Amino acid sequence: SGINAEYGVLLLVDAAQGEVSAPNVTEILLNDMRKFREQLVGMPDDLFDIETKIESLTGNKDLLERVVDFRKKLSELPGEFFDLELDVTEMTCARKDKEDKDEDDTDNETEECGLWHLGMNLNPADGHIMDYTTGWSTGDSIGSLEKALSMDFLDSQVWKEPADYIAVVRHQHSVVDAVKVFRFKHWGLSLLDRFKDMNPGRMVVTSGGPIQESIADDAANLSDDPIFSVGGDLAFNWVYGDNGHRVVMTGGFLAPKTPVRDVSEDNTHGLGNHFSCRCNTNVEGNVVWKHEISNIQDCPWPSCQNQRMQGTDHGSGSSLKSGPVYGNYAIFVSRDMESFPGPGFELKPEIGRAC
Repeated sequence: SGINAEYGVLLLVDAAQGEVSAPNVTEILLNDMRKFREQLVGMPDDLFDIETKIESLTGNKDLLERVVDFRKKLSELPGEFFDLELDVTEMTCARKDKEDKDEDDTDNETEECGLWHLGMNLNPADGHIMDYTTGWSTGDSIGSLEKALSMDFLDSQVWKEPADYIAVVRHQHSVVDAVKVFRFKHWGLSLLDRFKDMNPGRMVVTSGGPIQESIADDAANLSDDPIFSVGGDLAFNWVYGDNGHRVVMTGGFLAPKTPVRDVSEDNTHGLGNHFSCRCNTNVEGNVVWKHEISNIQDCPWPSCQNQRMQGTDHGSGSSLKSGPVYGNYAIFVSRDMESFPGPGFELKPEIGRAC
C-alpha cells in the first residue's frame, strides 16, 4: 500500500492513548495516511474496470450487484479516512499543547489554533492545463501528494469539506511569496459546493476585501498579477458569453453578463480560464482557448491579439501568448483560521495546529 506499516500501526495505537510526542514521527504518520487516502480515491475506478469485465463474462445479476455494492462502500472510505486523519492530528496537537503548557505555565499568551488544508495548487508551466472545465466543479483528484506544491494538484476530500476562510497563496518552490486571506460571506459550504454553482454563476463570495494581505519585500511581478495587483473581493465562476473564469478579483475588469458589443471580449482574467465553453454547464468548446492563469491587462478581442498568459499551460489560440511564471498559486481553506503564515514560510499540505 505504500504505507510505513511500522510507524502506521504503532503510532495509531499511541495516538489513541494520547502518547504521540515526537513531531517528526507524527509528520511521517500523517504523510503516510494522506498517501493511503490518495490510493483509496482511485480504488472505485479500478473496481469499476473489474465490474465491467465480470459483466461481459458472466452477466450474473447477483454477482454484479455484490460488486456494485462493494464499489459503493469503497467510494465512502476516502471521506471516512479523512475524518480519521483529522482525529489523529487533533490528538497529536493536543499532546503538544499540554507539553508546551507544562514547560511554561506562567505564559498568558494564547497561540492561535486551527488548521489550513491545501485544496489546490496551480503550476502554469507543468504541462497540465487547469482551465475552467478541469477539476473545479467536479472535485476529481488531480496530481499526487508528493508533488502537491510543485505541480497541478487538487485534493478531492478537502474540496468537499466545509470552509469558512480561504487563503490564496503565491509561492516560489513552496516558500510563501504573497498571500491574501478572505472570509466567505456564506459559511459552511465546501469549495465543491461553490464551484458547482455555475448557473448563472458570477458570485462574489467574500465581502470587505482581504482580512490579511502579506507580500514579501522582494516579491516581483506585482503590476499585473491576477490576485495581487488589484483589490476587492474574490468572485467565482465569472461567466459571460462563452467565457468562464473560476477565480477573479472584483478589482479587475469583470465583464457584464451580456457583452457590451455582443461578443465575448476575452478581457476578464484570473485563475482557471476558458474563452470557448458552455461555462454554465462546464462543457468545453474549442480546446485551443483554455488557459490556466492569465494576467491583469486591457486586451479585448478582436482588437487585441496579444493576451499575456503565465507560463505555457494554455491552448494554441492565436492570441494566447506564453509569458513568465510569477509562481505557483495555492488555495488553502479553513473552518476557523483568520490568519496565514507570511512571506518566507515553507508550505505543507496541512498548516497549523488543532484546537
